[in-house]
Amino acid sequence: MTDQHGELDAALERVIDAARAHLSAVRAAQGRIDDDDVWQAYVALNNASFAYDEQLLDAFGEVTPWDVESIDPDEADERFGVDAEGGEAGDPHPRIVSVRQRRDYRIPSVSALLRVAEVARREGTPAEDEPAPVEGVGEAVLELLQSGDGSLNALDVPELEPLDGVVMVSEVGTPVDLESFDDDDPLGPFQPAVDDRLVGRLDEHPFLDLDDEEHDHAGHHH
Repeated sequence: MTDQHGELDAALERVIDAARAHLSAVRAAQGRIDDDDVWQAYVALNNASFAYDEQLLDAFGEVTPWDVESIDPDEADERFGVDAEGGEAGDPHPRIVSVRQRRDYRIPSVSALLRVAEVARREGTPAEDEPAPVEGVGEAVLELLQSGDGSLNALDVPELEPLDGVVMVSEVGTPVDLESFDDDDPLGPFQPAVDDRLVGRLDEHPFLDLDDEEHDHAGHHH
């Protein structure tokens, strides 16, 4: 029985050590998703808890509140997607995806577009400051983007008539490094690298007017 007590004490110490290691890994990850160190520490804590529970059951017929099953560390690595060298296991694709989008617009009234952009700029300027005038249609569009959520949804205004657009999705080896391009470089950040792989593209077309749709449907009989 003395040996059993010693083995139980040692098993409990392993649980405590594993719990501390797990907490340390979680803190170091700082909320990072799918962190390898956190996963490894989790497996170690799970297995230490399982072993203690089994030994407690064998020695005294008692169990812990931990409802865990043993995890094979090798199988756990495969399930997590990490091989022994720390790389991706069985996944030939890179983990970085690039989405490039373009949409063109027709401007029915330049003066109307400038006015709505100036309103947006005025709303975003402190009351004690006088906002600079919006000069040109490009600056007006940029102002609408900056004052909105930064996406093309900010350009869904009557003063801009959407034309065709395109979205391209590529698998890339490295993420874009904006610091390596000049602010006035129109091509660099969008230029695909030699090893980029285009997955596909989606063509966007503006919605048809309801009158056009009705006319189109009237010419088709089902």
